[in-house]
Amino acid sequence: MIDGKKVLFSGMQSTGSLTLGNYLGALKNWVSLSDDYECFYSVVDMHSITVRQDPAELRKKARNLLTLYIAAGLDPKKNCIYYQSHVSGHAELAWILNCFTYMGELNRMTQFKDKSAKHADNINAGLFTYPVLMAADILLYQADVVPVGKDQLQHLELTRDLAQRFNAIYGDVFVVPEPYLGKSGAKIMSLQDPTKKMSKSDENVNASIYLTDDTDTIIRKFKRAVTDSEARIKYCEEQPGISNLIEIYSACTGKTFAEVEAEFAGKGYGDFKLAVGETVADTLRPVQTRFDELCKDKAYIDGIIKENAEKANYYATKTLRKVQKKVGFPERVR
Repeated sequence: MIDGKKVLFSGMQSTGSLTLGNYLGALKNWVSLSDDYECFYSVVDMHSITVRQDPAELRKKARNLLTLYIAAGLDPKKNCIYYQSHVSGHAELAWILNCFTYMGELNRMTQFKDKSAKHADNINAGLFTYPVLMAADILLYQADVVPVGKDQLQHLELTRDLAQRFNAIYGDVFVVPEPYLGKSGAKIMSLQDPTKKMSKSDENVNASIYLTDDTDTIIRKFKRAVTDSEARIKYCEEQPGISNLIEIYSACTGKTFAEVEAEFAGKGYGDFKLAVGETVADTLRPVQTRFDELCKDKAYIDGIIKENAEKANYYATKTLRKVQKKVGFPERVR
């Protein structure tokens, strides 16, 4: 708790641009969370280097991601939006937690197996211990809640196990975090494979809508979206492609699925895809305009980066000093 509010932590890798799925599924709903929670949103650039990155490109993407958070509506005065690499406590706590994590626990992590298969030429120790750094990210701020998708639930369970294990030995040091179960956003799937979640790391450029895509690009991607041969606009399991487009249109317009079906009854897929594309472009335009304005104001963004890094470091240091003392590290002489 900070000032009577529960703490919420979330992190996003800086290896790609935010997608429509990130925006409609999470960011759009996060804007009002600072009314009820003390929120920490980290650009987790330390996680990004488990896969080889171009240094200049990584720096650029990290800044763009932080700027997009603000452009999407997160107030940097009410939310702590910061670079993970600017808070050394993440790495320090991760090392301590590594010493309380069992090899068998990390061997069971499904994401390590998936990423190892994708990057067989670079299966490094960082990739293996990645979930421990993720646990450190969360526990460092004594987070009460963490918004997670199904693919991250296993990592949150490990975080909870580590917090409970440490607390059992040293007393109540860490808050044991819970998954955030507030208002859930739309679940946006890939435009090319509607059985998979829309991802910012998808190798197929037509599969995802990025928040920085221009109108022509957005409409072109929707025109190429995978559908079916049913020739009816209906939300159902048998039509995942069309159902995904209905979900997107509904999330952007506020209309129910039934209202969307009624609006496009008797119309062809071409008309529907165009309407969805135009609606998404209209929805993203204010975010893009604000992003462009912020990119031109270097001093403002630099100020946010400095101010929020100081805030994150303050809270991280409070936890880290407590942990260091518990495990027996000598106190610093000031």
